[in-house]
Amino acid sequence: MTHPTDPPIRPLSEMRQRGPRDTRALAGHRKAGANQSDLGSFNEAAIIEAIRQAGTISRTEISAQTGLTQQSVSRILRVLLERGLLAEGAQERAERLGKPRTPVRLRPEAAHAAGVLVDPELVSVVLSDLDGRALERRRIALDDEIAPAALVELIAGCVEEVVADSGIDVGTFLGVGVAAPGPITPDGRLLDLPLSRAWRNVPLQAMLAERLDCPVVLDKDGAAAAIGERWVGRTERASDFVYLYFGTGLGSGLVINGESYRGTSANAGEFGQLCAVRAGRIDAEGRPQLVRECNPPVALPEIARELGYDGPARTYRELCAEVGAGNPAATAAAQQIADVIALGAVALVDLLDLPLLVIGGPAFEPELEEIVVSTIDRAVNSLPTAHQARTVAVERSLVKVEAGAIGAASTIFHASFAPSVRRTRKLALP
Repeated sequence: MTHPTDPPIRPLSEMRQRGPRDTRALAGHRKAGANQSDLGSFNEAAIIEAIRQAGTISRTEISAQTGLTQQSVSRILRVLLERGLLAEGAQERAERLGKPRTPVRLRPEAAHAAGVLVDPELVSVVLSDLDGRALERRRIALDDEIAPAALVELIAGCVEEVVADSGIDVGTFLGVGVAAPGPITPDGRLLDLPLSRAWRNVPLQAMLAERLDCPVVLDKDGAAAAIGERWVGRTERASDFVYLYFGTGLGSGLVINGESYRGTSANAGEFGQLCAVRAGRIDAEGRPQLVRECNPPVALPEIARELGYDGPARTYRELCAEVGAGNPAATAAAQQIADVIALGAVALVDLLDLPLLVIGGPAFEPELEEIVVSTIDRAVNSLPTAHQARTVAVERSLVKVEAGAIGAASTIFHASFAPSVRRTRKLALP
């Protein structure tokens, strides 16, 4: 699945020919970057969060939003300005008598992180600044059953390449976020990655941290995408929401009270299980079955053919184009998939009483947007038990390209700067 704006997919053989880079420069400056992100107090993180959400904000407004005294705000801002994390704008005349307003903002170039989306067929790597803007991108096609050590070397080489080619000050590089299909373990081990037996029980987080000598965090792809949405979305994504992630299968990520809810084992968000139970797809022993509609890249071509599609399209992307062109069988197949996904969305809304549902991911093609969004919107606003008590917004992700990789990079920013996650989120350190 590619788009006109996607960088070219490079073959794995090309990356192997390049060989490993010398990471001493990156590693040596990394530790300075880690110290820069060690904010020292919850109050500092709360102030950064207020600035991040607002974009530009005055000291008085920060004090009002955080509940801190203006003296405390000024003291902390002075430290953050000295560290280079913030920049001051031009003074603005106060609307009423008083001191001029001097707004502050985050400097996007003050911190950077690499985001890696691991898929059984493709690795995507981005280098992101604090605004969630991708400065460099790489996409590498994988061989079948690539060994874990080779996968680590491939990812590390890509990370080193995007950092070097971007020309950033490596002292601003905070670390690497990795997003992968689940299940995973809390310490960053791949347990049972779909479609790849070679990667099962692989301590990917620890292996990458050792290879790159920098902090690494591993999350499920849906959880990472949700954090990216929260980070990039500022005030638009400041409330609770669930992210439905179209990737290798269909997953979900939860943001509740500003935090990514990962669960005890870091595996919250198994959306396919909800769909199976809601749709009555249960085997003879009472276990939820795999629901093919929860893997749209495989299901759309298959279901379309069952419904009578006999055109030339064979791939998922080609069938999505047929949906866009109005082909009856392709459209009916997309509708069938949307109907099943909507059942799972209703279960989530019933369980968590959420105000917002965001849909995105690399497999959420634009031709599917109208059918999927409208079907889910109709379901979550008519079927849940308390549907008359609230309206659930259903929206397309704000991150249109490389949502998983941008989300993975954002997990590093979130772990470094968000007010409460700093107390609980663990990075793999070299």
